[in-house]
Amino acid sequence: MLVGVELRHIRVFVAVARAGTVVGAAGELGLAPASVSEQVRRLEGGLGVTLFERTPQGMRPTEAGRALLERAHGLLDHAEDVRRAVTGQRRRVTIGALETLAATRLPGVVRRLAERRPDLDVDVRTLNRKELLAGVAGGGLDAALLLDAGMRIGTLGFAPPPGLDFIDVGEVALRLVAAPGGDAGTLLVSPPECSIRMAVERMFPARTPRRELTSIATAREWARQGLGRTLLPDFAVDADLASGALVPLDPPPPAPVLALRLVWLRGREPALRDVLYAMSA
Repeated sequence: MLVGVELRHIRVFVAVARAGTVVGAAGELGLAPASVSEQVRRLEGGLGVTLFERTPQGMRPTEAGRALLERAHGLLDHAEDVRRAVTGQRRRVTIGALETLAATRLPGVVRRLAERRPDLDVDVRTLNRKELLAGVAGGGLDAALLLDAGMRIGTLGFAPPPGLDFIDVGEVALRLVAAPGGDAGTLLVSPPECSIRMAVERMFPARTPRRELTSIATAREWARQGLGRTLLPDFAVDADLASGALVPLDPPPPAPVLALRLVWLRGREPALRDVLYAMSA
């Protein structure tokens, strides 16, 4: 029996779990830390369980806390659906993607969403992978498109926050390219946190001469100018290969293929059904 449990207690619980501290959650919610602590205690009392381990490092969800967290977002989503139904307010979804994917893959997603659910307003945010994962985990993004590899999130070499789920909706081949007659010795690379850069680190020995640039788009343009070779996703380079502005080179094994990965917060599937359908179609 849920004695005295209110939606505001659930919202505070989610904020504490996300922030990891009462102070952090209080700042996010615009509440006093004492109020946040009191609402967590009321929720624990109403449920009859301990939801957090209180440690010097912060608040860590217990097994019961993790179980609630997987369902809490669904409860809040349902409450928001009820509010919109009563007020007639349109629903807004926020989709994030890597810059290259926002330019090439998201237009089709937005078009399918508009056809399937004309009552939805869609916001698109272009972010780096770390920001995308944090946005999905924190609820600021409903879903995100990024590049990864393997059978779990982060196999490519990055550490994702807990509680995320995913489905792979396509494959992205990587092409090693250079300008005809250009420098094929210097490797032009994107910043360290980039998925393509992580693939480069796996493929090429550390002694390979390289020049770090600000983005995949910059590396592509420098390669077109004959200033080095670079590894690019197929959708970013196929037109240059077709025109002859860039030519393919033989990459070292293994042949690089990345997954186009759709990521969302576990437990939010019912509220995101249309979004997930449009993004995976």
